[in-house]
Amino acid sequence: MKEVVLDTETTGLSVKEGHRVVEIGCIELENLIPTSKKFHCYLNPERKVSEQALKVHGYTDKFLLTKKKFKEIVDDFLNFINNKRLIIHNAEFDLSHLNNELFLLGKNKIDKKNVVDTLELARDKFPGSSTSLDALCKRYRIDNSKRIQHTALIDCELLYKVYINLIDQKEPTLDFQNQENDNLDINLIKDNLYCKKVIKPTSEEVQLHKNYLKINLKKNFFN
Repeated sequence: MKEVVLDTETTGLSVKEGHRVVEIGCIELENLIPTSKKFHCYLNPERKVSEQALKVHGYTDKFLLTKKKFKEIVDDFLNFINNKRLIIHNAEFDLSHLNNELFLLGKNKIDKKNVVDTLELARDKFPGSSTSLDALCKRYRIDNSKRIQHTALIDCELLYKVYINLIDQKEPTLDFQNQENDNLDINLIKDNLYCKKVIKPTSEEVQLHKNYLKINLKKNFFN
């Protein structure tokens, strides 16, 4: 199954106040393992970033002014997430902003039925406890030292690790019959998987080995 871990950064909290998306980050998973496919872009929101949002992600109006607008990347984004389940932390927030961007362009909204909200998973699993991404990283001993400020791709990388812990799948395995796994990012899975081809000796090789032991090692445990 292919899934996409998704995160956004915005100019502010509320779509009703006209806030827009300034960054989208996506990491593709196949059978719970990251592939080499990612989608990432900064966006010109065509409005000012609020002071509160600036403290969160640090993207200034000057930095975003030269970036592409959502309408310029929308088709690539939709193609990337097409027919894949989305994994989002606090999905209501991200979907409200993404669907607003799609609405402004007359595009169909993202259906929440195809979304897993890790915030809801965490609240069900740990009622009464903090369920922020940082809190979940701490609970599962996931190194989040790179998260000095919120950035979409770093948050996606952390959320992927949180997600597989939340669903109790700490050691995902590969389906080696699936040729599409050739695209998997081996750097992300090399610590979890080990595979070595077993070569069986022929009957002739076995006999040669026995002869060698008999002639050269007269006293051994194999005779």
